[in-house]
Amino acid sequence: METAERGGTRAGGGVPAAGLPGFAYTEADAEKQRGVRRMKATATGMLLLVALVFALATWGENAGLGGWTGYVAAAAEAGMVGALADWFAVTALFRRPLGLPIPHTAIIPTKKDQLGAALGSFVGENFLSGEVVRARLRAMGIGRRLGAWLAHPDHADRVTAELSTALRGALTVLRDSDVQAVVGEAITRRADAAEVAPGIGKTLEKVVSDGAHHRAVDLICARAHDWLVLHADSVMDAVEGGAPGWTPRFVDRKVGERVYKELLRFVTEMRDMRGHPARGAIDRFLTDFATDLQADTDTRARVERMKSELLSRSEVQDVIASAWGNVRTMIISAAEDDRSELRLRARASLLSLGARLATDSRLQSKLDGWVEDAAVYVVTTYRHEITALISETIASWDAEHTSRKIEAHIGRDLQFIRINGTVVGALAGLVIYTVAHALGA
Repeated sequence: METAERGGTRAGGGVPAAGLPGFAYTEADAEKQRGVRRMKATATGMLLLVALVFALATWGENAGLGGWTGYVAAAAEAGMVGALADWFAVTALFRRPLGLPIPHTAIIPTKKDQLGAALGSFVGENFLSGEVVRARLRAMGIGRRLGAWLAHPDHADRVTAELSTALRGALTVLRDSDVQAVVGEAITRRADAAEVAPGIGKTLEKVVSDGAHHRAVDLICARAHDWLVLHADSVMDAVEGGAPGWTPRFVDRKVGERVYKELLRFVTEMRDMRGHPARGAIDRFLTDFATDLQADTDTRARVERMKSELLSRSEVQDVIASAWGNVRTMIISAAEDDRSELRLRARASLLSLGARLATDSRLQSKLDGWVEDAAVYVVTTYRHEITALISETIASWDAEHTSRKIEAHIGRDLQFIRINGTVVGALAGLVIYTVAHALGA
């Protein structure tokens, strides 16, 4: 048994379309072909039967066995004509009857390319039109069906698992160095393009107006007080070290103690008194600074220079680059954990989406519209490529093998045409002979 096409050559010595798959003649095709041969034997047997009947009836008529032999001979003769005519018609589809070069025979092998082009054109006009695709998709109710499917917990779990696998695969394929370079460049470019001073100024203005900075001032005052208590000697030594060399040591010591006590008292009062003048001065300073950040050109320019210098530092770039590694590890870990917040939220979102799609007609219509528009765009934009796939694939098939494969699939039914032609021809011949005999009488 032959199992594969011989070279994929086009009929008439053409060259097969490049890259197209071979046209295999499978075991299933061989089994169907055996069924075709059995039906051919049956149809041929009927032809031989009516031929035998015609011969016997003609002999009986010549021998004077009775008038009925004429009727039988006429029916058998017409049955032979019908059987031969239909044999010729069926055979002419696949090969030349008796090997004779009769015009318009072996239609499939000789007209294979034209048939492929006609089939592609037929499909394009009748199946790949925007109206047909849109009507078919609308009748399917994709949004409603998808919603009902997603609303089932098992299906939501399956989609979540598949999405997690796809996410892990995508993160595994991506090279960290490439992503880090892209993320770093994107963050740096975005930061360079955006002026940060006005935004900082507005935020600071809001913080001061709400009094949210008071906690920071409280913390600084408390920490300053504690530091002064623990480092009294250091403060006094610093004051003494800055005194002139000609002053007596005990005077320097007294001055240092005095400065320390006053500084400690000042910090303690700031810590304990909400209405301390220094606190008000801090409020006014922060308010003025917030205004300058938004309106003062020099202040804004200085902030921008500081921002650029900060972003250009290698330490900052390293932090930006390492952020991707941390995010990647976190996402992969969450994707692998069935009980992670990421997986649970994704599953809940899918269930919620499914429930909405199953019941919300407006959402269904919107999704159906998107699918229809996408499908119509594909079939209208790539219709020629799709139909060319049909015609070029058929053109690449070997003519002989194409004919054999088609005959294996439809040949059995075509043999019924021969059988029916024998029966119908016999009945027609009998009717014609009867009518003619009646009119002649």
